[in-house]
Amino acid sequence: MRPLTVADLNPAILKVQYAVRGELAIKAEELREKLQSEGHNLPFRKVISSNIGNPQQKGLDQPYLTFIRQVAALMEYPPLADIVKDKWPQDVLDRAKELQAEIGSIGAYSHSKGVPLIRKHVAKFIEERDGYPSDPEDIFLTAGASAGVSLILNVLITPNVTGVLIPIPQYPLYTATLAQFSGVALPYHLSEPNGWSTSLDEIKSALAKAEKDGVVPRALVVINPGNPTGAILDKSTMQDLVRLCEEHSLVLLADEVYQANLHRPDTHPFHSFKQVVRELNSPIPLFSFHSISKGVKGECGRRGGYFECTNISDEVRALLYKMASVTLCPPLSGQIGVDCLVRPPRPNDPSYPLWKRETDTIHEALRHRTQLMAQRLNSLPGVSCVDSPGALYLYPKLELPDKAVEEARRLGKQPDELYALQLLEETGICVVPGSGFGQKDGEHHYRLTCLCPGVEEYVSALENFHLKFLKKYGGL
Repeated sequence: MRPLTVADLNPAILKVQYAVRGELAIKAEELREKLQSEGHNLPFRKVISSNIGNPQQKGLDQPYLTFIRQVAALMEYPPLADIVKDKWPQDVLDRAKELQAEIGSIGAYSHSKGVPLIRKHVAKFIEERDGYPSDPEDIFLTAGASAGVSLILNVLITPNVTGVLIPIPQYPLYTATLAQFSGVALPYHLSEPNGWSTSLDEIKSALAKAEKDGVVPRALVVINPGNPTGAILDKSTMQDLVRLCEEHSLVLLADEVYQANLHRPDTHPFHSFKQVVRELNSPIPLFSFHSISKGVKGECGRRGGYFECTNISDEVRALLYKMASVTLCPPLSGQIGVDCLVRPPRPNDPSYPLWKRETDTIHEALRHRTQLMAQRLNSLPGVSCVDSPGALYLYPKLELPDKAVEEARRLGKQPDELYALQLLEETGICVVPGSGFGQKDGEHHYRLTCLCPGVEEYVSALENFHLKFLKKYGGL
Protein backbone atom coordinates (compact mmCIF):
# COMPACT_ATOMS: atom_id res chain seq x y z
CA MET A 1 0.00 0.00 0.00
CA ARG A 2 1.23 3.47 -0.87
CA PRO A 3 1.59 5.64 2.28
CA LEU A 4 -0.29 8.90 2.76
CA THR A 5 1.95 11.86 1.87
CA VAL A 6 1.62 15.63 1.88
CA ALA A 7 1.10 15.50 -1.86
CA ASP A 8 -2.19 13.63 -1.25
CA LEU A 9 -3.64 16.41 0.91
CA ASN A 10 -5.73 19.44 0.03
CA PRO A 11 -3.15 21.90 -1.36
CA ALA A 12 -4.98 24.81 0.28
CA ILE A 13 -3.90 23.71 3.75
CA LEU A 14 -0.25 24.06 2.79
CA LYS A 15 -0.87 27.81 2.53
CA VAL A 16 -2.36 28.09 6.02
CA GLN A 17 -0.11 30.01 8.44
CA TYR A 18 -1.02 30.78 12.06
CA ALA A 19 1.78 32.73 13.70
CA VAL A 20 0.27 32.80 17.21
CA ARG A 21 0.85 29.05 17.46
CA GLY A 22 3.79 28.89 15.05
CA GLU A 23 7.54 28.29 15.35
CA LEU A 24 8.04 30.40 18.46
CA ALA A 25 5.20 28.76 20.37
CA ILE A 26 6.59 25.32 19.49
CA LYS A 27 10.08 26.39 20.58
CA ALA A 28 8.63 27.76 23.84
CA GLU A 29 7.09 24.38 24.66
CA GLU A 30 10.43 22.67 23.99
CA LEU A 31 12.17 25.09 26.37
CA ARG A 32 9.44 24.60 28.99
CA GLU A 33 10.07 20.86 28.82
CA LYS A 34 13.84 21.37 29.03
CA LEU A 35 13.44 23.42 32.21
CA GLN A 36 12.13 20.29 33.93
CA SER A 37 15.48 18.52 33.52
CA GLU A 38 18.42 18.95 35.88
CA GLY A 39 21.42 20.81 34.54
CA HIS A 40 19.47 22.45 31.72
CA ASN A 41 21.77 25.54 31.71
CA LEU A 42 19.01 27.82 30.41
CA PRO A 43 19.47 31.48 31.43
CA PHE A 44 15.92 31.81 32.82
CA ARG A 45 13.70 30.07 35.37
CA LYS A 46 10.42 29.92 33.46
CA VAL A 47 8.87 30.40 30.04
CA ILE A 48 6.43 33.31 29.85
CA SER A 49 3.73 32.80 27.21
CA SER A 50 3.18 36.35 26.05
CA ASN A 51 2.30 35.18 22.56
CA ILE A 52 -1.40 34.49 23.01
CA GLY A 53 -4.41 35.99 24.77
CA ASN A 54 -5.00 32.99 27.03
CA PRO A 55 -5.52 34.62 30.45
CA GLN A 56 -5.92 31.51 32.60
CA GLN A 57 -2.95 29.68 31.08
CA LYS A 58 -0.53 28.24 33.61
CA GLY A 59 2.07 30.90 34.32
CA LEU A 60 -0.30 33.78 33.57
CA ASP A 61 -2.88 32.55 36.07
CA GLN A 62 -5.58 35.21 35.73
CA PRO A 63 -8.16 34.23 38.38
CA TYR A 64 -11.43 32.75 37.15
CA LEU A 65 -14.68 34.48 38.08
CA THR A 66 -16.37 32.64 40.93
CA PHE A 67 -19.91 33.12 39.58
CA ILE A 68 -19.11 31.42 36.25
CA ARG A 69 -17.36 28.46 37.88
CA GLN A 70 -20.12 27.92 40.44
CA VAL A 71 -22.83 27.87 37.77
CA ALA A 72 -20.66 25.60 35.60
CA ALA A 73 -20.06 23.20 38.50
CA LEU A 74 -23.78 22.87 39.20
CA MET A 75 -24.47 22.23 35.53
CA GLU A 76 -21.80 19.53 35.41
CA TYR A 77 -23.05 17.79 38.56
CA PRO A 78 -26.59 18.85 39.57
CA PRO A 79 -26.60 16.90 42.90
CA LEU A 80 -23.96 19.38 44.06
CA ALA A 81 -26.84 21.81 44.70
CA ASP A 82 -27.89 19.83 47.77
CA ILE A 83 -24.36 20.02 49.18
CA VAL A 84 -23.85 23.78 48.66
CA LYS A 85 -27.40 25.08 49.12
CA ASP A 86 -26.54 26.88 52.36
CA LYS A 87 -23.03 27.87 51.27
CA TRP A 88 -23.31 29.30 47.73
CA PRO A 89 -25.29 32.41 46.75
CA GLN A 90 -28.95 31.87 45.93
CA ASP A 91 -28.68 33.53 42.52
CA VAL A 92 -26.10 30.91 41.50
CA LEU A 93 -28.45 28.11 42.55
CA ASP A 94 -31.38 29.78 40.77
CA ARG A 95 -29.39 30.27 37.57
CA ALA A 96 -28.33 26.63 37.43
CA LYS A 97 -31.86 25.44 38.18
CA GLU A 98 -33.27 27.60 35.39
CA LEU A 99 -30.71 26.35 32.87
CA GLN A 100 -31.13 22.72 33.94
CA ALA A 101 -34.90 22.99 33.42
CA GLU A 102 -34.25 24.18 29.86
CA ILE A 103 -31.26 22.01 28.92
CA GLY A 104 -31.40 18.86 31.00
CA SER A 105 -28.03 17.14 30.93
CA ILE A 106 -25.17 19.06 29.34
CA GLY A 107 -23.97 15.70 28.06
CA ALA A 108 -26.68 15.84 25.37
CA TYR A 109 -26.62 17.71 22.07
CA SER A 110 -28.45 21.01 22.00
CA HIS A 111 -30.10 22.83 19.10
CA SER A 112 -27.49 23.40 16.39
CA LYS A 113 -27.76 27.18 16.83
CA GLY A 114 -27.46 26.80 20.59
CA VAL A 115 -29.89 26.47 23.49
CA PRO A 116 -32.97 28.62 22.65
CA LEU A 117 -33.16 30.15 26.15
CA ILE A 118 -29.52 31.22 26.03
CA ARG A 119 -30.03 32.75 22.58
CA LYS A 120 -32.92 34.75 24.05
CA HIS A 121 -30.59 35.99 26.78
CA VAL A 122 -27.97 36.98 24.19
CA ALA A 123 -30.60 38.95 22.26
CA LYS A 124 -31.64 40.77 25.44
CA PHE A 125 -27.99 41.60 26.20
CA ILE A 126 -27.58 43.11 22.72
CA GLU A 127 -30.82 45.11 23.08
CA GLU A 128 -29.69 46.56 26.42
CA ARG A 129 -26.21 47.35 25.04
CA ASP A 130 -27.31 49.00 21.80
CA GLY A 131 -30.86 50.24 22.38
CA TYR A 132 -32.21 48.38 19.35
CA PRO A 133 -34.16 45.09 19.07
CA SER A 134 -32.40 41.77 18.59
CA ASP A 135 -34.10 38.56 17.45
CA PRO A 136 -32.97 35.27 19.06
CA GLU A 137 -33.40 33.64 15.65
CA ASP A 138 -30.55 35.86 14.43
CA ILE A 139 -28.23 34.49 17.11
CA PHE A 140 -25.91 31.53 16.51
CA LEU A 141 -23.95 30.21 19.50
CA THR A 142 -20.53 28.93 18.46
CA ALA A 143 -17.43 27.13 19.76
CA GLY A 144 -15.67 30.45 20.38
CA ALA A 145 -15.79 33.40 18.00
CA SER A 146 -13.23 31.69 15.73
CA ALA A 147 -15.72 28.97 14.77
CA GLY A 148 -18.26 31.62 13.81
CA VAL A 149 -15.73 33.50 11.69
CA SER A 150 -14.76 30.27 9.94
CA LEU A 151 -18.40 29.41 9.22
CA ILE A 152 -19.19 32.81 7.74
CA LEU A 153 -16.05 32.97 5.59
CA ASN A 154 -16.72 29.45 4.36
CA VAL A 155 -20.17 30.35 3.08
CA LEU A 156 -19.07 33.70 1.60
CA ILE A 157 -16.09 32.48 -0.42
CA THR A 158 -16.06 31.25 -3.99
CA PRO A 159 -12.57 29.69 -4.25
CA ASN A 160 -9.93 31.86 -5.95
CA VAL A 161 -12.54 34.49 -6.85
CA THR A 162 -13.84 36.06 -3.64
CA GLY A 163 -11.81 38.76 -1.91
CA VAL A 164 -12.10 39.74 1.75
CA LEU A 165 -10.72 43.04 3.03
CA ILE A 166 -8.65 42.50 6.18
CA PRO A 167 -6.81 45.05 8.34
CA ILE A 168 -3.02 44.96 8.49
CA PRO A 169 -1.84 44.19 11.08
CA GLN A 170 -4.52 41.53 11.62
CA TYR A 171 -5.27 38.54 13.78
CA PRO A 172 -3.87 35.55 11.80
CA LEU A 173 -7.21 33.73 12.03
CA TYR A 174 -8.34 35.68 8.99
CA THR A 175 -5.45 34.98 6.62
CA ALA A 176 -5.35 31.36 7.80
CA THR A 177 -9.08 30.85 7.19
CA LEU A 178 -8.95 32.60 3.83
CA ALA A 179 -6.10 30.30 2.80
CA GLN A 180 -8.04 27.26 3.99
CA PHE A 181 -11.07 28.15 1.85
CA SER A 182 -9.02 29.56 -1.08
CA GLY A 183 -10.28 33.10 -0.60
CA VAL A 184 -8.23 36.14 -1.59
CA ALA A 185 -6.96 38.42 1.19
CA LEU A 186 -7.31 42.11 0.33
CA PRO A 187 -5.11 43.89 2.89
CA TYR A 188 -5.68 47.47 4.02
CA HIS A 189 -3.08 49.08 6.28
CA LEU A 190 -3.97 50.76 9.56
CA SER A 191 -2.21 54.04 10.38
CA GLU A 192 0.35 53.56 13.15
CA PRO A 193 1.27 57.28 13.43
CA ASN A 194 -2.42 57.97 14.12
CA GLY A 195 -2.83 55.37 16.83
CA TRP A 196 -3.54 52.52 14.39
CA SER A 197 -6.59 54.30 13.03
CA THR A 198 -8.59 52.94 10.10
CA SER A 199 -8.24 54.84 6.81
CA LEU A 200 -11.02 54.79 4.22
CA ASP A 201 -8.50 55.75 1.57
CA GLU A 202 -6.53 52.57 2.31
CA ILE A 203 -9.66 50.47 1.92
CA LYS A 204 -10.61 52.21 -1.31
CA SER A 205 -7.11 51.57 -2.68
CA ALA A 206 -7.45 47.88 -1.81
CA LEU A 207 -10.82 47.77 -3.58
CA ALA A 208 -9.35 49.38 -6.68
CA LYS A 209 -6.49 46.89 -6.73
CA ALA A 210 -8.93 44.00 -6.38
CA GLU A 211 -10.92 45.20 -9.37
CA LYS A 212 -7.73 45.51 -11.41
CA ASP A 213 -6.70 41.96 -10.41
CA GLY A 214 -10.09 40.47 -11.29
CA VAL A 215 -10.99 39.68 -7.67
CA VAL A 216 -14.58 40.14 -6.45
CA PRO A 217 -14.64 41.91 -3.04
CA ARG A 218 -17.31 40.31 -0.89
CA ALA A 219 -16.65 41.35 2.70
CA LEU A 220 -14.87 43.81 4.99
CA VAL A 221 -13.36 42.59 8.28
CA VAL A 222 -13.05 45.12 11.11
CA ILE A 223 -11.54 44.15 14.47
CA ASN A 224 -12.75 46.56 17.16
CA PRO A 225 -11.06 46.88 19.63
CA GLY A 226 -8.11 45.91 17.50
CA ASN A 227 -5.94 42.82 17.64
CA PRO A 228 -2.95 43.21 17.76
CA THR A 229 -3.17 47.01 17.96
CA GLY A 230 -5.71 47.67 20.74
CA ALA A 231 -7.12 50.59 18.74
CA ILE A 232 -10.79 51.52 19.26
CA LEU A 233 -12.87 52.99 16.45
CA ASP A 234 -14.72 56.26 16.97
CA LYS A 235 -18.34 56.37 15.88
CA SER A 236 -17.67 58.74 12.96
CA THR A 237 -15.21 56.30 11.40
CA MET A 238 -17.66 53.45 11.95
CA GLN A 239 -20.38 55.39 10.14
CA ASP A 240 -18.02 56.00 7.22
CA LEU A 241 -17.21 52.28 7.07
CA VAL A 242 -20.89 51.35 6.99
CA ARG A 243 -21.51 53.80 4.14
CA LEU A 244 -18.52 52.39 2.26
CA CYS A 245 -20.00 48.89 2.62
CA GLU A 246 -23.27 50.22 1.19
CA GLU A 247 -21.48 51.79 -1.75
CA HIS A 248 -19.55 48.63 -2.62
CA SER A 249 -22.15 46.00 -1.57
CA LEU A 250 -19.83 44.53 1.07
CA VAL A 251 -20.76 42.24 3.94
CA LEU A 252 -19.35 43.62 7.21
CA LEU A 253 -17.70 41.19 9.63
CA ALA A 254 -17.36 42.91 13.02
CA ASP A 255 -14.94 41.11 15.33
CA GLU A 256 -15.90 42.62 18.70
CA VAL A 257 -14.50 40.04 21.12
CA TYR A 258 -12.52 42.67 23.08
CA GLN A 259 -15.48 44.99 23.65
CA ALA A 260 -15.13 44.70 27.45
CA ASN A 261 -11.36 45.33 27.41
CA LEU A 262 -11.42 49.12 27.66
CA HIS A 263 -8.52 50.74 29.51
CA ARG A 264 -9.75 54.33 29.08
CA PRO A 265 -13.53 54.01 28.59
CA ASP A 266 -14.21 57.69 29.31
CA THR A 267 -12.16 58.82 26.31
CA HIS A 268 -12.22 55.64 24.21
CA PRO A 269 -15.67 54.02 24.56
CA PHE A 270 -16.82 50.98 22.62
CA HIS A 271 -19.69 51.22 20.12
CA SER A 272 -20.99 48.16 18.35
CA PHE A 273 -21.47 48.07 14.59
CA LYS A 274 -24.99 46.76 15.18
CA GLN A 275 -25.83 50.04 16.91
CA VAL A 276 -24.27 52.14 14.14
CA VAL A 277 -26.03 50.17 11.38
CA ARG A 278 -29.39 50.67 13.10
CA GLU A 279 -28.76 54.37 13.77
CA LEU A 280 -28.05 54.90 10.06
CA ASN A 281 -30.94 52.63 9.05
CA SER A 282 -28.41 50.92 6.81
CA PRO A 283 -29.29 47.78 4.81
CA ILE A 284 -25.75 46.31 4.87
CA PRO A 285 -25.39 42.64 5.82
CA LEU A 286 -23.59 42.47 9.17
CA PHE A 287 -22.18 39.59 11.21
CA SER A 288 -21.06 40.55 14.74
CA PHE A 289 -18.86 38.22 16.82
CA HIS A 290 -18.33 37.94 20.57
CA SER A 291 -16.62 35.45 22.89
CA ILE A 292 -16.18 34.28 26.49
CA SER A 293 -12.42 33.97 25.91
CA LYS A 294 -11.58 37.66 26.31
CA GLY A 295 -12.86 40.54 28.44
CA VAL A 296 -12.19 39.60 32.06
CA LYS A 297 -13.73 36.13 31.70
CA GLY A 298 -10.75 34.45 30.02
CA GLU A 299 -12.63 31.15 29.65
CA CYS A 300 -10.76 30.22 26.47
CA GLY A 301 -10.84 26.47 26.97
CA ARG A 302 -14.63 26.30 27.25
CA ARG A 303 -14.97 27.42 23.59
CA GLY A 304 -17.97 29.67 23.85
CA GLY A 305 -19.07 32.55 21.66
CA TYR A 306 -21.81 33.78 19.35
CA PHE A 307 -22.50 35.78 16.25
CA GLU A 308 -25.53 37.88 15.42
CA CYS A 309 -26.94 38.26 11.90
CA THR A 310 -28.18 41.73 10.96
CA ASN A 311 -29.95 42.40 7.63
CA ILE A 312 -29.54 38.75 6.65
CA SER A 313 -32.38 37.17 4.65
CA ASP A 314 -34.30 34.13 5.87
CA GLU A 315 -32.91 32.14 2.93
CA VAL A 316 -29.29 32.91 3.80
CA ARG A 317 -29.91 32.33 7.48
CA ALA A 318 -31.40 28.92 6.67
CA LEU A 319 -28.23 27.98 4.81
CA LEU A 320 -26.13 29.11 7.77
CA TYR A 321 -28.24 26.85 9.98
CA LYS A 322 -27.66 23.95 7.60
CA MET A 323 -23.89 24.47 7.81
CA ALA A 324 -24.01 24.84 11.61
CA SER A 325 -25.93 21.56 11.78
CA VAL A 326 -23.01 19.70 10.22
CA THR A 327 -21.12 20.04 13.50
CA LEU A 328 -24.30 19.22 15.48
CA CYS A 329 -23.96 21.87 18.20
CA PRO A 330 -21.45 24.09 20.01
CA PRO A 331 -20.07 22.76 23.32
CA LEU A 332 -22.61 23.01 26.12
CA SER A 333 -19.93 24.17 28.59
CA GLY A 334 -19.24 27.08 26.27
CA GLN A 335 -22.93 27.86 25.93
CA ILE A 336 -23.23 28.01 29.74
CA GLY A 337 -20.29 30.42 29.68
CA VAL A 338 -22.09 32.61 27.14
CA ASP A 339 -25.15 32.77 29.40
CA CYS A 340 -22.91 33.98 32.23
CA LEU A 341 -21.27 36.49 29.87
CA VAL A 342 -24.55 38.11 28.84
CA ARG A 343 -26.26 37.72 32.25
CA PRO A 344 -23.69 38.58 34.92
CA PRO A 345 -24.81 39.23 38.50
CA ARG A 346 -26.84 42.42 38.93
CA PRO A 347 -26.29 44.96 41.75
CA ASN A 348 -28.97 43.47 44.02
CA ASP A 349 -27.91 39.85 43.50
CA PRO A 350 -26.05 38.01 46.29
CA SER A 351 -23.15 37.21 43.93
CA TYR A 352 -22.71 40.79 42.81
CA PRO A 353 -20.26 42.16 45.44
CA LEU A 354 -17.73 39.37 44.83
CA TRP A 355 -18.22 39.50 41.04
CA LYS A 356 -17.69 43.28 41.06
CA ARG A 357 -14.55 42.99 43.17
CA GLU A 358 -13.10 40.25 40.97
CA THR A 359 -13.83 42.01 37.66
CA ASP A 360 -12.62 45.42 38.89
CA THR A 361 -9.35 43.84 40.05
CA ILE A 362 -8.71 42.27 36.64
CA HIS A 363 -9.60 45.44 34.73
CA GLU A 364 -7.26 47.49 36.90
CA ALA A 365 -4.40 45.01 36.51
CA LEU A 366 -4.75 45.09 32.71
CA ARG A 367 -4.90 48.89 32.65
CA HIS A 368 -1.84 49.20 34.88
CA ARG A 369 0.25 46.70 32.94
CA THR A 370 -0.66 48.21 29.57
CA GLN A 371 0.25 51.73 30.66
CA LEU A 372 3.47 50.71 32.40
CA MET A 373 4.66 48.51 29.56
CA ALA A 374 3.94 51.13 26.88
CA GLN A 375 5.78 53.78 28.91
CA ARG A 376 8.86 51.62 29.48
CA LEU A 377 8.99 50.32 25.90
CA ASN A 378 8.77 53.86 24.54
CA SER A 379 11.80 54.82 26.64
CA LEU A 380 14.01 52.31 24.81
CA PRO A 381 16.16 53.34 21.84
CA GLY A 382 14.73 52.07 18.57
CA VAL A 383 11.30 51.26 20.00
CA SER A 384 8.00 53.09 19.59
CA CYS A 385 4.74 51.78 20.99
CA VAL A 386 1.16 53.03 20.78
CA ASP A 387 -0.38 53.03 24.27
CA SER A 388 -3.33 50.76 23.47
CA PRO A 389 -6.71 51.98 24.80
CA GLY A 390 -8.23 48.49 24.44
CA ALA A 391 -7.81 44.72 24.04
CA LEU A 392 -5.03 42.69 25.71
CA TYR A 393 -1.89 43.55 23.73
CA LEU A 394 0.82 46.01 22.81
CA TYR A 395 2.39 46.07 19.35
CA PRO A 396 5.73 47.91 19.56
CA LYS A 397 7.63 48.91 16.45
CA LEU A 398 11.36 48.07 16.22
CA GLU A 399 14.08 49.96 14.39
CA LEU A 400 16.58 47.15 13.95
CA PRO A 401 20.26 47.57 13.04
CA ASP A 402 21.32 46.72 9.48
CA LYS A 403 23.52 43.91 10.77
CA ALA A 404 20.50 42.27 12.44
CA VAL A 405 18.51 42.53 9.21
CA GLU A 406 21.41 40.99 7.29
CA GLU A 407 21.77 38.17 9.84
CA ALA A 408 18.06 37.38 9.57
CA ARG A 409 18.30 37.28 5.79
CA ARG A 410 21.26 34.90 6.03
CA LEU A 411 19.23 32.57 8.25
CA GLY A 412 16.17 32.75 6.01
CA LYS A 413 14.08 34.54 8.63
CA GLN A 414 12.25 37.85 8.98
CA PRO A 415 14.19 40.37 11.12
CA ASP A 416 11.52 40.59 13.82
CA GLU A 417 11.38 36.79 13.85
CA LEU A 418 15.12 36.70 14.60
CA TYR A 419 14.56 39.24 17.38
CA ALA A 420 11.68 37.23 18.87
CA LEU A 421 13.60 33.93 18.73
CA GLN A 422 16.60 35.41 20.51
CA LEU A 423 14.30 37.04 23.06
CA LEU A 424 12.79 33.63 23.80
CA GLU A 425 16.14 31.85 24.00
CA GLU A 426 17.68 34.45 26.34
CA THR A 427 14.74 35.42 28.57
CA GLY A 428 12.08 32.73 28.18
CA ILE A 429 9.58 35.35 26.97
CA CYS A 430 7.55 34.18 23.98
CA VAL A 431 6.09 36.90 21.73
CA VAL A 432 4.75 36.91 18.16
CA PRO A 433 6.80 38.68 15.46
CA GLY A 434 4.98 41.34 13.50
CA SER A 435 5.63 39.47 10.28
CA GLY A 436 2.95 37.02 11.48
CA PHE A 437 0.33 39.78 11.58
CA GLY A 438 1.33 41.67 8.45
CA GLN A 439 3.16 44.99 8.23
CA LYS A 440 4.58 47.40 5.68
CA ASP A 441 7.75 46.41 3.83
CA GLY A 442 10.85 47.27 5.84
CA GLU A 443 8.97 47.57 9.15
CA HIS A 444 9.42 45.33 12.19
CA HIS A 445 7.10 44.76 15.17
CA TYR A 446 6.15 42.20 17.76
CA ARG A 447 2.99 41.55 19.73
CA LEU A 448 3.01 40.82 23.43
CA THR A 449 0.15 40.41 25.86
CA CYS A 450 -0.54 42.54 28.92
CA LEU A 451 -1.57 39.44 30.87
CA CYS A 452 1.76 38.60 32.50
CA PRO A 453 2.00 38.94 36.29
CA GLY A 454 5.18 40.29 37.86
CA VAL A 455 5.18 43.08 35.30
CA GLU A 456 8.25 44.87 36.70
CA GLU A 457 10.47 41.79 36.34
CA TYR A 458 8.92 41.01 32.97
CA VAL A 459 9.48 44.48 31.50
CA SER A 460 13.00 44.65 32.93
CA ALA A 461 13.84 41.44 31.07
CA LEU A 462 12.47 42.95 27.84
CA GLU A 463 14.54 46.12 28.38
CA ASN A 464 17.78 44.30 29.15
CA PHE A 465 17.42 42.00 26.17
CA HIS A 466 16.69 44.86 23.78
CA LEU A 467 19.78 46.81 24.80
CA LYS A 468 21.96 43.69 24.49
CA PHE A 469 20.46 42.94 21.06
CA LEU A 470 21.22 46.46 19.80
CA LYS A 471 24.76 46.29 21.17
CA LYS A 472 25.31 42.85 19.61
CA TYR A 473 24.34 44.10 16.14
CA GLY A 474 25.88 47.55 16.27
CA GLY A 475 22.75 49.54 17.11
CA LEU A 476 24.22 51.32 20.13
